Amino acid sequence: MRAVALIALSALFAVCLRSTWSSRHTLCKSPSGSCNKLRKAPNGCIPPSSSSVRVSRRLMSSHGMRQPSKLRHRPKTSLSASEPKTTSTHQAAKIIDGKALAKEIRQQVKEGTEWLNKEHGVSAGLGVVLVGDRPDSRTYVNLKKKAASEVGIKSYDIMLPANTTQAELLQVISTLNADKEIHAILVQLPLPSHIDSDQILASIEPSKDVDGFGPMNVGRLCLYARELLEMTSSPLEDGSSLSSSPSSSSSSSSLCVMPCTALGVIAMLQSLNMDFRGKSAVVVGRSRIVGTPVAALLQALDCTVTTIHSHTADPQSYLSRADIVVAAVGKPEFVKAEWLKPGAVVIDVGINHKEDPTAKKGFRIVGDVDFENAKHVSSSISPVPGGVGPMTVAMLLKNTLNLARASVGLKPMSIFR
Repeated sequence: MRAVALIALSALFAVCLRSTWSSRHTLCKSPSGSCNKLRKAPNGCIPPSSSSVRVSRRLMSSHGMRQPSKLRHRPKTSLSASEPKTTSTHQAAKIIDGKALAKEIRQQVKEGTEWLNKEHGVSAGLGVVLVGDRPDSRTYVNLKKKAASEVGIKSYDIMLPANTTQAELLQVISTLNADKEIHAILVQLPLPSHIDSDQILASIEPSKDVDGFGPMNVGRLCLYARELLEMTSSPLEDGSSLSSSPSSSSSSSSLCVMPCTALGVIAMLQSLNMDFRGKSAVVVGRSRIVGTPVAALLQALDCTVTTIHSHTADPQSYLSRADIVVAAVGKPEFVKAEWLKPGAVVIDVGINHKEDPTAKKGFRIVGDVDFENAKHVSSSISPVPGGVGPMTVAMLLKNTLNLARASVGLKPMSIFR
């Protein structure tokens, strides 16, 4: 019986083979009905009909025979040139929530100010100077005052008219420098055009320069960035004296205030628990407020840093190799998604108005990165708004607390989380 079954199965395979050959080589007929040439059916071999497969399976199973692999599994076929290739879709990037991180930092600052007042009798004080009545500047100042109040920092506000002279403004700053209840001084920029901003910023006592824009703090950052990142303690402990810092060649070099936005950028990157060593980082923009300090801090974290700017030829060639991108160029959606290296981490510092007739105000807020497309290429990205902005305010509060701590000889609290 087994021999009979094998003979029947062989005959069945012969029939299947003939039907397969005829399927693969069908006559191509013209509209007139004449035969032109043989053509292969798409995808190569067409498997035998389902009825013939069922007959062969019954014959084999009735005699305890194992089914051939060609009948159990259809052969894999390669895609023809006309068929689209399927590609794995990139998972949407993790959104770096600046609001959530800022909330965490504010809570840390609040606990730190309470501890400092209780243990050392020091109430952190912030002096805010606003010259003129620009709506955007007033909005920023009110936001900072509210945030300071919520964490227990006293805010001393000096509102001056737009026609204030440079000499008058310098006198105001001199008074704030001498006031022991004020540990940090913030001059809201931009100043009216008749006032020399550089001279005003340089007149702020370095130990009270909460924005870190003065030349002394900028120089210290460039010289001691690595040491400064390590010179921290818990907000609820004394830590060692400032005089023991690695950069303390003199008492004036023992403290450095770093720009708030730059600190916010680095804190957001550190929230990802990434290893910075050897990473390729590109900073788009070279301002002393953001680009320059961010580049110095990334280099201190052992990144290989490239700064590109408005005169850089072919910016895409740099961005396409970057593991970390910090965009601070001030141009709406300047960084395109196709410029980015897949999996890059992107921090967008820009705040720009882009015309949008569908928006209530006729415009919408966008960053320096094409966010909607970039989030499908990057691994992590910060949004605008809701990214760096809240972090800048949080770092202003942290800088203020650190300056208050320094006034009684304490090391700064942790710069980051």
